[in-house]
Amino acid sequence: MPEEPRRYWRMIGPGIIAAGVGLASGEFILFPFIASQVGLVFVWAAMVGLVTQYFLNMEIERYTLATGETALTGFSRYWRHWGLVFAVLTYFANLWPGWVTSSATLTTYLFGGEPRWIAMVMLVVIGLILTLAPVVYVALERAQMLKVAAVLTLFVVAAVVAIGAATWSDAPRIVTQPRIPVDELGFALLLGALAFAGAGGGQNLVQSNWIRDKRYGMGTYVPRLVSPVTGQPEAAPSTGYVFAPTSENLRRWRGWWRFANVEQLVTFVLITFVTILFTSLLAYSTVFGREGLANNIGFLETEGQVLGDRVGSWFRYLFWGVGAFSLFAAALGIVDYTSRLAADVIKTSYAREANESKVYAWLVWGLVGLGVVVLLVGFSQPILLLVIAAVVGGFMMFLYSGLLILINRRILPAPIRVRGVRLVALVWSIALFGVLSALTFRDQIGKLFD
Repeated sequence: MPEEPRRYWRMIGPGIIAAGVGLASGEFILFPFIASQVGLVFVWAAMVGLVTQYFLNMEIERYTLATGETALTGFSRYWRHWGLVFAVLTYFANLWPGWVTSSATLTTYLFGGEPRWIAMVMLVVIGLILTLAPVVYVALERAQMLKVAAVLTLFVVAAVVAIGAATWSDAPRIVTQPRIPVDELGFALLLGALAFAGAGGGQNLVQSNWIRDKRYGMGTYVPRLVSPVTGQPEAAPSTGYVFAPTSENLRRWRGWWRFANVEQLVTFVLITFVTILFTSLLAYSTVFGREGLANNIGFLETEGQVLGDRVGSWFRYLFWGVGAFSLFAAALGIVDYTSRLAADVIKTSYAREANESKVYAWLVWGLVGLGVVVLLVGFSQPILLLVIAAVVGGFMMFLYSGLLILINRRILPAPIRVRGVRLVALVWSIALFGVLSALTFRDQIGKLFD
C-alpha cells in the first residue's frame, strides 16, 4: 500500500468530478421541475439519495483503494459477464443524449437556433476533447472544477439578489411538510430524481476509474487512460493486487480510507446538496403556482425570464449561460464514464491484449455517433429522455449494491472488509432501489393497459 496523502488539497478531484458530472439532470432539471410543479415537498429525497450514494461510492472506492481494480472487475471475478451487463445498462441509459439536448435547449434561449443541430455540434466537441487530451482524467477534472465554480458563483449571487425572504421562510417545509407527490408526477419521475440526486447508475461505478487515475491507494500501480493521439502509453497491467495486511500496510490503508471519506463528504455530498437546494428554491420562488407552466424543460425559459424581470436582464443570461455550460460539462463526463466502463470491461474480460486507451477512444466516438443518430431520428424531449436514463440507473444501483457486499466481504483482507453501519447502508440501498424500481415498473405497466 502506498504512503497515505499528507496534503489533502492536492489529491482532491474525484469527488469534484462526481459532483460536477452529477450536477446535471437531477440538480438543474428534475428537482427544480418538481419544485415548479409541487413546491418544496420532495427536496428531502435529495438528501436520502445523496447519503445512500455516499455509502455506495465509498464501498466502490474501498475495493479500488485496496486492490487497484475497478468494482466492475471485482464483480467479473464471480461471473465473467457482470461487467458486460452493467456496461450495456449504462449504454442503454445514456444512448438518449438528454443532457447535451438540455444544454442545447438552454443555449437557444441565449442565441436562438435549433436545439437538435446545436446538440450534434456539442457531441462532436465532446468527442474531440476526450480523445485529444493527453491525459483524459486531467482534462475532465479541470472542466468539472470550472463548472462547479461557475455554479456556486451563480447561487451565491442568487441567494443575495434573486431568492426573496418569503421563499427563505418557506424553506423549513422541506423538513416539516415532506411528502411523495406520486399522483401529480408519477413514480418514474420521482425515482429518476432520487436516483440522480448526485450521481446515479453507472456514474457511481466509475468512481473506481477516477480514483485510480488520480493515483489513490493501490490504483497507483495501474495505468491511466491517455489519448491515443497526443498521450504517452503506460506499460502496466489493468488488473490489481491485494496488499498484504501487515501493520504498516494497514496504517497506510487507514490514512487513505480516512482521506477518501473526507474528500467525498466535502465535495460530492456538500456541493451537490447545496446545488439541489438552491435550484429548487429558485424554481419555487419564480415559477411555482404559475398557470400554463410547461411540464417540460421549457419551464427553465420561464424561470429565466422571471429572474430577468426581478433582478435584471443580466441575471437571466447568467442563469441560462451557467445552466447551458453545466449541462454540457455533465454530458462530457457522461460520455467519458460510459466509455470508461465499457473499455475497462473489454480490456479485463474479453480482450486482454487490447490497448485500453484506443478502445476508449473508439467507444467515445461510437457513443457520439449514436447520439447524433438518436437526434436525427427525432428523440428530442429532454425530460422524457432523462427519466428513462434515471429509471435504468435506479435498477443498476439495486443490482450492484448487492454485488458490492459480495466483493467487499469475500475478496478483501479481513481487517478492511465492509461491516457494521456501512453494511447496513448497502442493505438499505438494495431495499430502496429495489422497491422503487418495482413500483415504477408496475406503474408504467399499468399505464400501458389503461
